[in-house]
Amino acid sequence: MPLAATRMGRILPSQTIAITQKARALKAEGRDIISLSAGEPDFDTPDFIKQAAIEAIQRGETKYTDVAGTPALRQAVAARLNADFDLDYRAEEICISTGGKQVIYNAMVATLNEGDEVIIPAPAWVSYPDIVQLADGKPVIVPTTSETGFRLTAEQLRAAITPRTRWLMLNSPCNPTGSAYSREELKALTDVLLEHPQIWVLTDDIYAKLTYDGRQAYTIVQVEPRLRERTLTMNGVSKAYAMTGWRIGFAAAPVQLIKELIKLQGQSTSNACSIAQAAALAAVSAPQDFIQEMVSVYQKRRDLVVAALSRVPGLICPKPEGAFYVFVSVQNLLGKRTASGHVLKNDEDFVTALLDETGVAAVHGTAFLMPGYFRVSYATSTELLGEACRRIARFCEGLA
Repeated sequence: MPLAATRMGRILPSQTIAITQKARALKAEGRDIISLSAGEPDFDTPDFIKQAAIEAIQRGETKYTDVAGTPALRQAVAARLNADFDLDYRAEEICISTGGKQVIYNAMVATLNEGDEVIIPAPAWVSYPDIVQLADGKPVIVPTTSETGFRLTAEQLRAAITPRTRWLMLNSPCNPTGSAYSREELKALTDVLLEHPQIWVLTDDIYAKLTYDGRQAYTIVQVEPRLRERTLTMNGVSKAYAMTGWRIGFAAAPVQLIKELIKLQGQSTSNACSIAQAAALAAVSAPQDFIQEMVSVYQKRRDLVVAALSRVPGLICPKPEGAFYVFVSVQNLLGKRTASGHVLKNDEDFVTALLDETGVAAVHGTAFLMPGYFRVSYATSTELLGEACRRIARFCEGLA
């Protein structure tokens, strides 16, 4: 009798995690590795946030909290979202979870029945379709194009909707492309959604504070308040506050849905770490100016990487508007042979050879449901980015 449940056959291990682990293993063996594969800020968590955690420990805040999070953090998250996006969430409409991924997982498991469909624009974060399938749902992948900046159009959304459509997942700014929807582009989508009252929206805003060139990130309820009663706004502290390891995400949604998320979470992880919640409270309650300092550094890194890779023959490197990734086309290089004799049949061959032959770790586009590309994270030092770009250039120039 097989050990694993049938549902486990529907999913694969996270490919971004797998590549990052391979890079770490090679580095441990003594290889000169530059990893551009992880979606993790290289900045340390700000000192005032760490101090808040230390003080919470010293006060003895080491016990269970409410499943949905401490009242203070739920209130502070509501206030943060309201201030950032001109919304009107209340504390009872917030649920604190162990990272943003748990928010998405909880939402899908709590709401999907077998065969329910979830529209996912591609490229997309690697975990979206797997989470949907674990919840017995059906991912409906809608490929976008570079011509639209990898943004879903109203026409594509309308064509993808069926009587079984339950959710639309939207991520802006997007991992892996860095594309950010304008207010007008979101309004075109919300106009379609208003025609279909059975569809809920999960808006993944985890990179909303990381936008460049003066661009502002918008969220669904901000653009169309009439969708408030069927929207789950997901955010967290991992990216903008450099707190990936603290594992705090949060959901903002109507009380009806929040109660279901709490019920499910109460039978799985229960509350998120009490100390991490204290740190998150400090992060979201403080003046947010320090985030702009990180954004300024990220923008300089983005410009360095885009300029360097755009000069490489065969690569096409659009300039992202947010997050900390560039999504680079290698379609002009497929079919060529590396200096060591490997034929690049696809994007996975490209990133595998790049790692083996140059020590640069990146993630292939197929992992994000978009073959022919690779993703580079510029959440690392300027010096390492410069060296990585030089290695990528030499690699590509050596293809025959």
